[in-house]
Amino acid sequence: MDSIAIDTARVAKELQLSESQIANTVALLDEGNTVPFITRYRKERTGGLDEEQIRDVQQRVNSLRQLAERATAILRLIDAQGKLTPALRKQIEAADSLKRLEDLYLPYRPKRKSRAEAARQRGLEPFADAIWNADKSFANLKARAADFVDPEKELADVDAVLQGTADILAERIGEDPAVRDEVRKITWRTGQLNSKAVDATAEAAKPYRDYFEYSEAVAKVPPHRVLALNRGEKEKALRIKLTWNDEAVLGAIDRILGLSSHRFGDFLQECAADATQRLLHASLEREVRRELTERAEEHAVSVFARNLRNLLLQPPLKGERVLAIDPGFRTGCKIVVLDELGGLLTHDVVYVTGSAEKRVATKQKLANLLASHECRLIAIGNGTACRETEELVAEMIAEHSADARYVIVNEAGASVYSASAAARSEFPDLDATVRGTVSIGRRLLDPLSELVKIDPQHIGVGMYQHDLNEKSLHESLESVIESCVNYVGVDINSASAALLRHVSGLNQLLAQRVVQWRDEHGRFKSRRQLLDVPGIGEAKFTQAAGFLRVNGGDEALDRTWIHPESYHVAYRILEQLGIEGSCFSGGTPPENVQEQLKSADVNALASDLEVGHPTLQDILASLARPGRDPRTDLPGPVFKQGVLRLEDLHEGMELTGTVLNVVDFGAFVDIGVKDSGLVHISRMSNGFVRNPHDVVSVGDVITVWVLDVDVDRHRVSLTMVRPGTPAAEKSPTQAPAGKQERRQQKPSGSSGSPKKSGRRKGGQRTPTPPLSAEQQSGAEPLRGFDELKQLWKKKQN
Repeated sequence: MDSIAIDTARVAKELQLSESQIANTVALLDEGNTVPFITRYRKERTGGLDEEQIRDVQQRVNSLRQLAERATAILRLIDAQGKLTPALRKQIEAADSLKRLEDLYLPYRPKRKSRAEAARQRGLEPFADAIWNADKSFANLKARAADFVDPEKELADVDAVLQGTADILAERIGEDPAVRDEVRKITWRTGQLNSKAVDATAEAAKPYRDYFEYSEAVAKVPPHRVLALNRGEKEKALRIKLTWNDEAVLGAIDRILGLSSHRFGDFLQECAADATQRLLHASLEREVRRELTERAEEHAVSVFARNLRNLLLQPPLKGERVLAIDPGFRTGCKIVVLDELGGLLTHDVVYVTGSAEKRVATKQKLANLLASHECRLIAIGNGTACRETEELVAEMIAEHSADARYVIVNEAGASVYSASAAARSEFPDLDATVRGTVSIGRRLLDPLSELVKIDPQHIGVGMYQHDLNEKSLHESLESVIESCVNYVGVDINSASAALLRHVSGLNQLLAQRVVQWRDEHGRFKSRRQLLDVPGIGEAKFTQAAGFLRVNGGDEALDRTWIHPESYHVAYRILEQLGIEGSCFSGGTPPENVQEQLKSADVNALASDLEVGHPTLQDILASLARPGRDPRTDLPGPVFKQGVLRLEDLHEGMELTGTVLNVVDFGAFVDIGVKDSGLVHISRMSNGFVRNPHDVVSVGDVITVWVLDVDVDRHRVSLTMVRPGTPAAEKSPTQAPAGKQERRQQKPSGSSGSPKKSGRRKGGQRTPTPPLSAEQQSGAEPLRGFDELKQLWKKKQN
């Protein structure tokens, strides 16, 4: 596929980039360079494209190459039938989408036994051609049809002949590329997706009661609703049907084929009606449903990917020991104490239930563990008995250890890791539950290093993730992990194979060989020693070296982001600025050196050293902050010392919380009570919010206010809009008051791209249906201002 040339001008126009950027990026990708490597170390050639832009180029080029491959295959198949005309070849070569290609190929595609094919086999195609071409040799269809009556061919009478001929013509109309293209547009413009309950009394149907009498314009069905409908249909709880504007469809066919003015127009219009209902509707319904599902899955995957990225890039805790607790009732709470690097110091079991004496003994044991291991931080998994454990820990802090603090940690996937080969290899003598508790503690110490050990699908920050295309989801999440690992960088002397395999240029086998080499020969003393690992040659070394750090090695620059290919430039910079290389052998260089590097004349240096501005600026930044971990620029987790109860909450109460998950209709926030609260999308700003991801991300620390508390249903409704804030007249241009400052971390070399905006077109308004109970409670999203207005009026009343 890589050898297929693509139209760089077309891609450049679509992505709003220059042709040279597209051509150079494609060349770099075709040479086998990874996206992280191109992003960070080939900025001069790409014109400074960020990682997201490079992946967009990669995806679009792959799509065009697939299109070209399919066009070549279709040309070969039609040519083999002897039916490839110069005009058809030109149409196929000009096709700009797979849909267009398949429409052109449809009349020539080998068909299973159909009514039209049966009629052709009975010899009726010449009669159908004559009608189609308005043959003037006859005027009466029935009289001409009599010539084809042949009982031996199951053409017993004129009606049978006309029916068979109509079947051929209906198929011809249904397969006409221009017809299909126009009817497809009408379907998206006027189509309605409808659902009804198969059996409204069935237990399996209850989760889908909102869809028992549901109808919505095809073009407006939101992604999460598409996936919910699909699931309901799959579970045989819902029956789904697509309807369209029949009059518009038949009118379009008449206009395209000129049926009204045709010699046999009445007969052909009957064929068109048959084609519409029997062939086109079924075919395009499948196509539209498939496209809706693909779009919904693509959206859901992107939601999962964004949430995963923010989860992986949560800042690590440096120089801290952690007491981790995996809560439980019957089997007790598993406890481990980890050192600053995540090494296991001890493990135990305590119980949160039982007599007052047992609770006292449990609190004393926890206090003793904290004191004996000089530990101040406690990580509590958010599983069963989490809040009961939190209460006990809060009591212990108040009674025994005033300087201790705790935080709730998402334990999703910990049990999967605990049973994995990697976990058994590291802790062969420990029970799986203890290994899982170690994972909970390490997630607090270094989220990225620990979470890469787990299949991302088990981390639980997605939407309908179990209904998605597994291959597409896996590829997307793997690219997110690759991006995060290379964005942060890896210490080659401490990283696990699970982390190393995501480094640019490495894979699972090479990562294991790196760890094996380290076990056999000791610490890596330089990046160049990577070449001693079997299977790693110059090409792999070039891709990986810049992302692997060697602290305390023979080469001071090995702990920076500077690539070995640019070391000579870095040393010439230091020489010209009069800075000693010894400044970079330890920690951060002295402030005067940092200032000297920041104030260096980039233009003069670039000219003297004959190096590009982007590379030079990156080298200067790396020298000023060697070994920089970009995650440390983000706020850390919110630690607590006391527990909050649902009954303690009241309307208007101000709280600080952590965003746990972001979905289409809002965000779930941990505010310290047993159940997370929901900030509905309509409550994220005092203006209109189109996408919750534009406002918050997983891991954000935000200020919220309590809107409503339903103690019986354990539901808390929150708002990010400060009470008393007047409604905005226009769409918000800044984050709401509740959003605390959090700089979004993007891949190296990235920059925000402008978003398109436009005026909404007017038109005849259709009545807005009343809000459902789920919309009023916040479980279902509001889809527009009319519904938002309804909700506001209800709240006022």
